[in-house]
Amino acid sequence: MATESITLGGGCFWCVEAVYTRTNGVVAASPGYAGGRTEDPTYEEVCSGRTGHAEVVRVEFDPAVIPREEVLRLFFRAHDPTTRNRQGNDVGTQYRSIILYESEEQRVAAETVRAEVDAGSNKVVTEIEPLERFYPAEAYHRDYYDTHPEAGYCRLVIAPKLEKLGI
Repeated sequence: MATESITLGGGCFWCVEAVYTRTNGVVAASPGYAGGRTEDPTYEEVCSGRTGHAEVVRVEFDPAVIPREEVLRLFFRAHDPTTRNRQGNDVGTQYRSIILYESEEQRVAAETVRAEVDAGSNKVVTEIEPLERFYPAEAYHRDYYDTHPEAGYCRLVIAPKLEKLGI
């Protein structure tokens, strides 16, 4: 099985991770930080908004099971790509909508799918940039929804999102 990875930021990484860990063809979904300038950032540093990093999830998938375009279409359905630096009550550059690609084929797919979404909505503000470096999040962020299903954020934000997506 040949896999491919793409890094996606669509608000809180707990939400994005929960969506992709439940998606057929996804091998792994790892929360972390990318798109900024601070080396080895911590969660607290990223939350300050001063690192330039976004909360992201590196999605590893099998393109024979789920094509990259479908990975991207799910990304656009799983968050609001028309709000700059915000998803719900999460506000700041660390919550921006961003696709960080690892190949020219991913860049083209990202631009194509973004244009599809943009044609049927308000102005899409999703950034598309090359992935320079991915920094894994601290261990306590991994599998957050699965390990904290009763936490308020999980019950009030993530669970309804998964239900809406039919996941």
